[in-house]
Amino acid sequence: MSGHAILKTFCGYDPARLTAMSVRFSAPVYPGETIRTELWRDDAIVSFRARVIERDVVAINNGRAEII
Repeated sequence: MSGHAILKTFCGYDPARLTAMSVRFSAPVYPGETIRTELWRDDAIVSFRARVIERDVVAINNGRAEII
């Protein structure tokens, strides 16, 4: 889901523009839960995290993606 958000927001759905991605999984996500991805861009680096809305926990933290 986070990769999709990065491709949609910063890459115009062009997967060739996403060159690297790393994350830290910090909590499980269960079926039916809503995930909100928060994105910050600094030139070619996108920082992100994904939060589970229903439980207010961060499921993906310290996300980092490189785009061209």
